[in-house]
Amino acid sequence: MKVQGLTGCNVSSIVIDRLCDCAREQSIAVACFYFDFAAQKEQSPVSVMGALLKQVVSGMVRVPEEIAQAYEDQKKVIGGRPPQLTDIVNMLQITSSEKPTFICIDALDECAPGNRIKLLDSLNEILLKSPGTRIFVTGRPQIGPEVKRRLYGKVTSLPISPMKGDVIGYLHSRLGEDTDPDAMDSILEADILDKIPQHFSEM
Repeated sequence: MKVQGLTGCNVSSIVIDRLCDCAREQSIAVACFYFDFAAQKEQSPVSVMGALLKQVVSGMVRVPEEIAQAYEDQKKVIGGRPPQLTDIVNMLQITSSEKPTFICIDALDECAPGNRIKLLDSLNEILLKSPGTRIFVTGRPQIGPEVKRRLYGKVTSLPISPMKGDVIGYLHSRLGEDTDPDAMDSILEADILDKIPQHFSEM
């Protein structure tokens, strides 16, 4: 598992795209989830783990009998009961034991603290039963100790921070895509390229 020092949707996208390319060539499963601070209430441990399970199962040629039976059992409950967190974790343990599985979670720091604890504990349960599973997580540095503690040290941390040259390159690229080039003169463009790189944050 890797914990990125900074939230970086672009880094996650690169990793996920690469894994998806590998999944087309090899028998592996890939599932991902992007956290959004504005949607904390909706992004509960059950909904997150359920979304991951759905992605893994949708890529399988054959749904394992244990999972199919579990869904049938849920239908028998009066009114139909959605799977609980323990049910989903058990199902992910089953699917991840069938083939190598990669779980990618972006911006874990934007997950509500209480939900983050349950999520990390659930991921740890999967790792204990399916040692072939790999988890890639991005988030701000402050969640690093919590992730290491909840996953019992099975973590490789890779700090990533923006470089001034990268920011300038990005600005050049975006300015070059301006659909109304006459709206900006060379003085304003030079000011943008000078001021913004001096004040960019770790975001």
